[in-house]
Amino acid sequence: MARVWVDWGPVRANRNFRLLISGQMVSLIGSNITMVAIPYQVYVLTHASWWVGLTSVVQLPALILGSLMGGALGDRFDKRPFLVLASGFSGLASALLALGAVRHEGLGSLLVLAAVSAFTGGLGGPVRTAAIPQMLRSDELVPAYSLNQIVVNLGAILGPTLAGVVLAAWGLAWCYGLDAITFGVIMVAAAWLEPLPPTRSDSPVGLFRAIGDGVAYVRHHRVAQFVYLADLNAMVFGSPRGLFPAVALSEYHGGPRLLGLLYAAPSAGAVLLAFTSGWVTHVRRRGRAVALAIAVWGLAISAFGLVHWIWLALACLALAGAMDVVSTVLRNTILQLAITDDVRSRVSSIQLAVVTGGPRLGDLESGVVASVTSTETSIVSGGLACLLGIGLLMRRRRNVWNATDL
Repeated sequence: MARVWVDWGPVRANRNFRLLISGQMVSLIGSNITMVAIPYQVYVLTHASWWVGLTSVVQLPALILGSLMGGALGDRFDKRPFLVLASGFSGLASALLALGAVRHEGLGSLLVLAAVSAFTGGLGGPVRTAAIPQMLRSDELVPAYSLNQIVVNLGAILGPTLAGVVLAAWGLAWCYGLDAITFGVIMVAAAWLEPLPPTRSDSPVGLFRAIGDGVAYVRHHRVAQFVYLADLNAMVFGSPRGLFPAVALSEYHGGPRLLGLLYAAPSAGAVLLAFTSGWVTHVRRRGRAVALAIAVWGLAISAFGLVHWIWLALACLALAGAMDVVSTVLRNTILQLAITDDVRSRVSSIQLAVVTGGPRLGDLESGVVASVTSTETSIVSGGLACLLGIGLLMRRRRNVWNATDL
């Protein structure tokens, strides 16, 4: 059974890792509440899926800027105080969203505050990702990323589910307010970490020079390029998240609780797979496994668009989420083992921009396609495009398909 169940060794043996993921667990619940609240608020204001997608894209430049700055600073300074400050800024951004909801601010104000929230979230994300390899041995990375996926996806189950309840019972301001409170928890957890100093002291003095060097490193790193292209393909074409408000409110004629279930369903499948991910440690051809997981993701998303029974639709989303865990754990492991310590935070910042920016571009893509065709057509065609895209990528990267040393 050791090959089946996830290895809890990194949590038991490493205090820093234990503090990091426990604080992240609480914070992610709040962040996922906000992830539901913002598109819900936009859809109620506009009744248009393309506006939901556009809101995600508006946040993207702020997210990328924040993550690139966070990555550059994380490679130059101790990560512990930086995590405390970044979490405090994120809590303040959520508090401003709550204030805007209380004052019934319009769409323009919401877009600005959503962009601010994305920027502050981008600051701390790459530093948290880069801190994990600094805390652990290389042979602990697969179980550590599997455990991290359990935490991420538990937050993505509890947060949206709670968001549906809070939206129905108390409204938007309470959603954003709860998010602000949870950032206080990760601030305390980060403050209790042991120091996480930079591994080298000769990083470029200029912030923008440091960012540029990180981007140049990735441009010439074929393994990093594969990791990013595979994820972008899945998320830009195969992520129907931006259509969830339309599916819940217009297709199934449900309410906020059903919307919360749609957001939570992929993570339910992800958690189940993550708890039984011990076998992933023994995968030899990691690039091939990533490609196959993304192919199944695309098929599951297309099936979600075709079925018209809500519980079967939720099961399709759960299967997609399970495949996403396999892909994410192996992509993170491939990337972190392939890069050097002195650029780890900067590469992680680009990774964060890809991982969180891809779904935002997917929100816009799916919303635009739905506006000129239908919600169902957008979902199904996106899943099939994802399947075609990963096939073309692996045809171009045959070495990744056959490699046993990634």
